[in-house]
Formats: sequence, C-alpha cells, structure tokens
Amino acid sequence: MSDVRKRGLVTGAGSGIGRAAALELARGGAAVAVLDIDEPSAAETVELIGKEGGEALAVTVDIADEDSVKAAIERTVEAYGGLDFAVNNAGLASHHRQLDEMTLGEFERVLGVNLAGTFLCMKYELPWLKGGGAIVNVASNGGLYAIPHAPAYVAAKHGVVGLTKVAAVDYAAEGIRVNAVCPGPTRTPGFDDVAAGTDMIAFQEAITPLGRLATPEEAAAAVVWLCSDAAAYVTGIAMSVDGGRRA
Repeated sequence: MSDVRKRGLVTGAGSGIGRAAALELARGGAAVAVLDIDEPSAAETVELIGKEGGEALAVTVDIADEDSVKAAIERTVEAYGGLDFAVNNAGLASHHRQLDEMTLGEFERVLGVNLAGTFLCMKYELPWLKGGGAIVNVASNGGLYAIPHAPAYVAAKHGVVGLTKVAAVDYAAEGIRVNAVCPGPTRTPGFDDVAAGTDMIAFQEAITPLGRLATPEEAAAAVVWLCSDAAAYVTGIAMSVDGGRRA
C-alpha cells in the first residue's frame, strides 16, 4: 500500500479471493472492513487479520439488498472515518445450465447479486472516495469471453466490466480510479463446490497454458496492486489473471 494508513472494505471477504485480499491489504497496513453475508466467516477473517497484528472489522451484508449495503458502508465509514479503497468481490456462481434451461428467477437472482449488487456497492462507496480513492471490482474471465453453460453468470460479469469502465470515466476527474480484476478458474471453496462430482478441475487445468488453476492469493495480488499507489495511473482496465487463457 503506502506509508499513509489507508481505510477500506472488501465484500465477500469471508473466504476465497476476498479473504486473501483482505489479509494482504491488512498486511500492507490498511484498516479493512470485512463484509460478508456469512457472519461467522467474516469473523474468522477478522480473527486471522488480528493474529497478524492488523486492524479489521466484521460487517454482515447482503449485497443484493440496498438497505443492507447502505448500512454496511455507513458502519465502515463510521468506524474508520472514511474510505480510501473498496473491493467489490462478493458474487454468486451459476453453472451447468444452458440458457433455455434456466428459469427467469434464477437469471434474475444471479444478476441481482453479481451485477446489481456490485452497482449498489459502488453507489454507496463512491461518495466517500471523492477526492482520491480506488475501487476494484472482482469480475471473472467470464466478463471477457464466454463460459459454456453459464449464461447468467457471464452476462452479469460482462456487466460488471461495463460498469467498471463507465465509472472509471465518469469519476476520473474526482480522483477515483475504478478497475476490474478478471480471474480465471481459482481454487476457492466456491469453485470446489461447483466442480464437485465433475472433471472440471482437470479439464480447466488442461486448457490453461500455465497448466494449473490460480490460488486465491494470486488473484488477490492483482486486487491489492490496483488498490495501491503503485497503480496511480491505472483506471478503467479489466485485468486478466488467468494463467494465459485469454492469450
């Protein structure tokens, strides 16, 4: 990060990439609000940060609910006095279904969490970042190209990349940088749940040039860099972290 203590939040920080990002941001000296829908998981991340001497706060949030998002960000700002960065990582997986097999309810649920949820987080984060700050939205390689049998997920993540680009342009004059990270398949608990009972992991490794899946820490490293002063001239990008898949 920098020598100046920064304050921020990470959604979906109870596990996976979100937890890895929260831990690394705290190691860099930042005060981090750990936002997650699962209260015990958020508390566990806070405990891990505390064991390393960092400062963190657990906040329960449902990013698909506007009142919940507003209250969570207000609580964060009340605790820390402002925001310098925000990482919008929380999301919902949806795979194993072609478009004509998907109900409207499922499609709307996936977009409600992944796309509308990111929109709501940005809506309430942006006013606190004016004058200088960074937002990093965790999208997916599915925000850049197709993932078979994942129409709602791909549509939502393409939308997150689009929101990122528009916000980067609209808020640049106010000193706010907005970027997206687009991880390829990453060995998170959520990915393992989706892959359970299938040959998905072996298949994904076989079609990845580096021959393996990413770790949460590798995806989180890109998030942390984009939050840092080292990325001060970077805004509006969708950074692939995919082991060469896009190439």
